[in-house]
Amino acid sequence: MKSPNSTALDRLELMQTFVRIVEAGSLSAAATQMGSTQPTISRRLQWLEKLLGLRLLQRSTHTMRLTEDGERCYAHAKSLLENWAAVEADLRGAKDQPRGQLRVVAPHAFGQEALIKPLAAFLAEHPEVSVDWLLHDREANLIAEGIDCAIHVGGVQDPSLVAVQLAEVPRILVVSPVLLDLDAPPRKPADLQALPWLSLPHLHQDELDLLQRGTGKRECVRLSPRLRTDSLYAARSAVREGVGAALVSAWLVADDLATGRLCQLLPDWEASPLPVHLVYPYARIYPARLRAFANVMRQAMPGIAGMRPPRAR
Repeated sequence: MKSPNSTALDRLELMQTFVRIVEAGSLSAAATQMGSTQPTISRRLQWLEKLLGLRLLQRSTHTMRLTEDGERCYAHAKSLLENWAAVEADLRGAKDQPRGQLRVVAPHAFGQEALIKPLAAFLAEHPEVSVDWLLHDREANLIAEGIDCAIHVGGVQDPSLVAVQLAEVPRILVVSPVLLDLDAPPRKPADLQALPWLSLPHLHQDELDLLQRGTGKRECVRLSPRLRTDSLYAARSAVREGVGAALVSAWLVADDLATGRLCQLLPDWEASPLPVHLVYPYARIYPARLRAFANVMRQAMPGIAGMRPPRAR
């Protein structure tokens, strides 16, 4: 490669290198992935910046981050390369054959338990696709972090993202049988105050805002939790141990309810359900692997124990 002056091939190669640098996280990692050397990768980045007349990356000894122009360039480059891949696939007669790498973000607890079965089904169905399955609870910058799509629990506020609702998560009241007086179980929301409680501050504070299924009646119950935790798994373990009752996502305790390890309190009452979306950036053409993944999740998600189809709006 002599110079980045003019040819479309050169420019496409520069864009491919830039995208790989961003997604790999460093020039050395990009060089390894591309079977090249770090000086070559660095030279291509310099050529692209000179060609565009922009600074795309800010680098120090230990960190690398996109500039504002770099973020825009990455979004355009990603779209350009996906469009080019779609053109190639179409002309070769493989338009609908999913292949390549898919990077997905999912909530930590949800992604390591409830979603593994549909993920495994997707991989089995599409052997030419590999998946980076990234689990964390913060909101990812999909473009800057090179993420193809994310499974998001809760409302979606970013207008730059496509949001496809897959299902909803009921939030129910549960308790260990050891804490429950079977002769006088709670029969109305006010009775819940007699129990010890634990809470998940990111889902609710020191009160329960409950809706009665069927009637839409709403009641608010004030609590004094004995335990607060930001971990769904810690909350489930504490409820199992009899620390207190809790309002939790139904999928988290589906097995416990089926085996009798936990009991559901006031089955007619629950908190507002949480919507589950698949989100991804807008593009003119979406790769077959993303479309296939969306289809698998759309079909599988409502059937997961403790989930249900989204309500018609």
